[in-house]
Amino acid sequence: DVGPPGAGLDTPGLSKDPSKKDVPAEDIDIDMGAPETEKAAVAIQSQFRKFQKKKQAVKS
Repeated sequence: DVGPPGAGLDTPGLSKDPSKKDVPAEDIDIDMGAPETEKAAVAIQSQFRKFQKKKQAVKS
């Protein structure tokens, strides 16, 4: 018996969240052509760009 997949391959410094143990993968159906989806994508990209600019400003 080998054990569960990934057994013994723990990465040091990373803790496993017991609340996420054995959670089945969800099949999410997103309509990529829907206007709401496009609006959400633009909003997420905008926030990410702001985050990246702020991150670059901190490094400088």
